[in-house]
Amino acid sequence: MTPRDLPSDEDDGLGRIVDEQIELAAAKLPPLAPGLVHPSPADHVERPGSTSLDAVLLGNAPADAELLEDLAESDGAAMLDEEELARQALADGGADGDPATPE
Repeated sequence: MTPRDLPSDEDDGLGRIVDEQIELAAAKLPPLAPGLVHPSPADHVERPGSTSLDAVLLGNAPADAELLEDLAESDGAAMLDEEELARQALADGGADGDPATPE
């Protein structure tokens, strides 16, 4: 399709085509089950008093003692290579406990 074949913006033909495609795609989607809908932000529990590393790095919050302790603990941890991470993933059966489906 060349630019000449496309409807012009003046008659909003392109917008109409996009709207039609969206409606066609939406018609093919199954209806959402109420239990599968993502919960609202009001349902999420915020941990008061804990500062995230992102907030500190972006300068939005000062580092608190809990964050500094967590960083100090992780600083002494050994770095894992890809082989070790893969070995640990295969050894863990995951939430279902099934070693055939590693996490």
